[in-house]
Amino acid sequence: MTVAATDPIALSSFETVRWCRGTKLLVAASVVWVVFLAAHLLLAGRWWLWSAVETMPPMVILLVPLVLLALAPLARPVRGKLVPLLLAALLAGVPFAGISFAVLTGGGNAENGVKVFSWNTEYWHMADDPGDFYSYLRAEDADVYLLQEYLFWDGGPVRIDDLARVRAAFPGYQVAQDSELITISRLPILTSRLLEVTDPDWRGSRILRTDIRVGGRVVSFYNSHFAVPIDLSLSPFSGEFYDYLHEQYVRRQDELAALRADLATNHNPVLVAGDFNSAWVANLLRLRDGVERRDPDTGSPLPLSWPGETIPLPRLWRLDWVFTTDDVRVEHYRFDADLGYSDHFAQELRISVT
Repeated sequence: MTVAATDPIALSSFETVRWCRGTKLLVAASVVWVVFLAAHLLLAGRWWLWSAVETMPPMVILLVPLVLLALAPLARPVRGKLVPLLLAALLAGVPFAGISFAVLTGGGNAENGVKVFSWNTEYWHMADDPGDFYSYLRAEDADVYLLQEYLFWDGGPVRIDDLARVRAAFPGYQVAQDSELITISRLPILTSRLLEVTDPDWRGSRILRTDIRVGGRVVSFYNSHFAVPIDLSLSPFSGEFYDYLHEQYVRRQDELAALRADLATNHNPVLVAGDFNSAWVANLLRLRDGVERRDPDTGSPLPLSWPGETIPLPRLWRLDWVFTTDDVRVEHYRFDADLGYSDHFAQELRISVT
């Protein structure tokens, strides 16, 4: 016997089956997400293979539970249990999503303090007009420049010597240069050295410590550029992809160990800035007690620094970070406008030392 489409018993049975399937899918997706989130917070920056997962934009950590929460009312039989679970997952992800609460509480003072300009230049002026490049830098009128990728690239890193032009462009400034890093300071440079690592690459640790006199204090500026964790040009189905992933993880851990070791014995006020090449590690790592991450106080509450105009991808990542000790007060912090010179947005800060 055929049941009419208007039969209420048939409709009730169909609806029950439909909701049961939807509930199962939603519960499964929620459980998978919670397990993934726990694994991510546990493994990010700690297991070399997870470096591939860390290419995920941090905003995903909020978007997924928000979407699941929006669907949760449809899972009527279990929504009372599902909603609290997803709310907990959402709240657990908030500290790691890259939100700048400093933006939400109001901008800082853009006029006071020592101006610091940190920027990954994307191979110096290799693809730019040198005159325009130096004009852009000089127009920033910073007291301290922390610049990365002072080199060219031709299938691999190429050393350059542009120091004569640097000094001509910045009369009255002092210059510290090593590896692919260059620090230019209007304030007196007392000492400068590259942190030591076991990496045989000529660029070494790519962390340049420069002690600079700021008022009556000596401040240690760490100009930093950490190794790229992944090569997206390699196929994930090749052994070369995983060899590179492991090698770069070891290199990054070596660089972090060198930075932590130096910070552990450094009693000066400290500022660490540069390209960390990770949207996640800067949220999860601890450099030293008393050295804290700082966030922009101007612009989007979700600050993003990569990629710029030179790479045709949506800007979804923040790879550039600042850490300071409590006695280095960040009066103002923002990402500079993208003028097409680099794939990274520059970091502009005003600091005072107490």
